[in-house]
Amino acid sequence: MGCCVSTSSKSTCSSKSNGDTVSPSCLEIGFCGQKRTRRTFSDHVISLHHLPSLPSRIFSNGKSRGSCIFTQQGRKGINQDAMIVWEDFMSEDMIFCGVFDGHGPHGHLVARKVRDALPVKLLSFLHSSESKRNGSGKTCFKGNVKPDSVEFEKDCSTEDKMNSLWREAFMKAYKAMDKELRSHPNLDCFCSGSTAVTIVKQGSNLFMGYIGDSRAIMGSKDSNDSMVAIQLTVDLKPDLPREAERIKRCKGRVFALQDEPEVPRVWLPFDDAPGLAMARAFGDFCLKEYGVISIPEFSHRQLTDRDQFIVLASDGVWDVLSNEEVVEIVSSAPTRSSAARILVDSAAREWKLKYPTSKMDDCAVVCLFLDGKMDSESDYDEQGFSSATIQSNHSGNPIESDDGQKSEPSLQRNFTVRSSEENETNGALTVDVEDGTADDQNWSGLEGVTRVNSLVQLPRFSEERPNS
Repeated sequence: MGCCVSTSSKSTCSSKSNGDTVSPSCLEIGFCGQKRTRRTFSDHVISLHHLPSLPSRIFSNGKSRGSCIFTQQGRKGINQDAMIVWEDFMSEDMIFCGVFDGHGPHGHLVARKVRDALPVKLLSFLHSSESKRNGSGKTCFKGNVKPDSVEFEKDCSTEDKMNSLWREAFMKAYKAMDKELRSHPNLDCFCSGSTAVTIVKQGSNLFMGYIGDSRAIMGSKDSNDSMVAIQLTVDLKPDLPREAERIKRCKGRVFALQDEPEVPRVWLPFDDAPGLAMARAFGDFCLKEYGVISIPEFSHRQLTDRDQFIVLASDGVWDVLSNEEVVEIVSSAPTRSSAARILVDSAAREWKLKYPTSKMDDCAVVCLFLDGKMDSESDYDEQGFSSATIQSNHSGNPIESDDGQKSEPSLQRNFTVRSSEENETNGALTVDVEDGTADDQNWSGLEGVTRVNSLVQLPRFSEERPNS
């Protein structure tokens, strides 16, 4: 894949299995030992062949039982952002959320492909990891778990085992996703890619995996019952010390253009291309040997009663709004159903005010309310949505094709890559390197405003380079 290989995604506790296998019924419930009427994992796998028809999965503007999502096209061409909320993810107390920001000529197709395939891969690896590493059935993806015996504590704490299992599942799912993109027969990802910020909430546990510069934050109440913003992920930009060191070690270059000194980019060692504005991404295979990777950062957080909601969004939102502003907008929305749309509208207004001469970026937002409550249907309808909005997710719209063979032309100009009048054509890339640790969790890119494209130039050799 590249000149760097990850060695730091190892389990924090023993990965040995005791030889037993876990039954599907154990995986389907949140609290083992309790009989509950739920689908088996096998039933769930069968349903994955019909993703668009799953009633618990939404991926276009609308709402679910405890969330709302909204996206709006910017002024760079086709909307390259994608999003998803999948409730009853493996079990009824599990929710998967994700936002994906594509870039490059086929970025919109990459983002949609990742949106559809990554959650399925995570499900698969969760199942296989649990089967291999848990024979006792005592940690079966519980929301809140405690060791049952001294012997169990000596082996490895339940929380450590759970974290290790989820970390491994995220790592394997992201790796498999990038591998699938590399070998996709109808999707050229050489100069195109996508970010990903993904979370799984199960009970009071929050598991997060992410690459690129899309971001997740949380609105929580402090000791004075005032709403505060907590940043959950790190913007993985090329100037983050650990990221820059890895890229330079792999012979890639990191620097900002003279006319945009606030935007560090990744460049080939032998050409001023492609200028990728992130250090990790799916796709972008022209840079995979030069330090850009698809290995996610992983983290776990224990939720409390003070935590109110989580917001996932692409950088079109974070470029113009701070964490605190986003929390204020969401918490003051007239209805929860309208929170995502109001946040996108606010970002659009800020783009016009702050950067009137720049092309507004696409915006995608997922708002997940942690108490699982939503507005009444009448409130929802008043906000301009309807049940038809949700049903449109499952209509099989050809625009959602991941191979560009339907009505949407895969080579349509999208302005994520600058035109030839702005820059001569050049290239973009991504790589597999060391898995990051939490060393830089305090670093954030809140002050680095990216008003320009994620990818500056296409490589001159992108599709017509001669065989060497």
